Amino acid sequence: MSDKKVIVIAGPTAAGKTAMAVQVAQYFNTAVISADSRQCYKEISIGTAKPGPAELAAVPHYFINSHSIREEVNAGIFERLALQYAEEVWRNNDVVVLCGGTGLYIKAFCEGIDDIPAAPAALRQQIIAQYEQEGLSWLQEAVKAKDPRFYHVGETRNPQRLMRALEVIETTGKSILEFRTGNKINRDFEIIKTGIELEKPQLHANIETRVRQMMKDGLVDEVKSMTAFRTHNALQTVGYTEIFDYLDGKTDLKEAAELVVIHTRQYAKRQMTWFRKDKEIMWYEKGEGLLEDLKKRVGL
Repeated sequence: MSDKKVIVIAGPTAAGKTAMAVQVAQYFNTAVISADSRQCYKEISIGTAKPGPAELAAVPHYFINSHSIREEVNAGIFERLALQYAEEVWRNNDVVVLCGGTGLYIKAFCEGIDDIPAAPAALRQQIIAQYEQEGLSWLQEAVKAKDPRFYHVGETRNPQRLMRALEVIETTGKSILEFRTGNKINRDFEIIKTGIELEKPQLHANIETRVRQMMKDGLVDEVKSMTAFRTHNALQTVGYTEIFDYLDGKTDLKEAAELVVIHTRQYAKRQMTWFRKDKEIMWYEKGEGLLEDLKKRVGL
């Protein structure tokens, strides 16, 4: 094992990961690699809760504003880029901070990810358009009929996972499960996994406060400016789908904002379900004691 180290800071949205990552990176005089599947897109900032200007200026950040919404980014691309970013930081510092709430991206960086074939753009857009028109029940039935193996073990209420499974079966004729080897890559660097958690009432309050601020900061205008790209994966997510529904006249603005809060709370719960499966993560309530423990573990 080399002297190279990665400090992972995981946890649900609105738990305080960004502030803690900046604090840790400042102490170790290093950089932060964002493990967030949407903050890489420079055109969307409000709905993705990107670090603010002061946080971005405090320490170097990678994978923030690094791509255009015209590009597709996935866990495989993130794995390759994040490893490159880490090597760049390691030229001058043994420690890198990896922070985010996209569990699949963190897993890809730490363990590697299976190479699953990409679907043609036209097929992807066709599936998304039909999902938008027919809803989740159509998507569930389509996957159940065409890839029953995945349907019986997959996340059947997660439209992104269902659409990806449908893309793969349509493109290759094979279940997405056939491309999942489960082989874990042993990295040549030390990985220290930490997580920030909050009591449910506090987390829910943080989420509500954040959504209110997003609305004040102009979330509706941001979503409106992305209308031409609404079928993009990054916009098929909480904070964007609800506002698109408002712009389509399906809800009023108050209801849309309330739905963003509700769906963000549900998303945070799914994040914790994912992260709890990783027994290597050391959890810190409100992040208290995290930096002190890292000082001892890293020894710098």
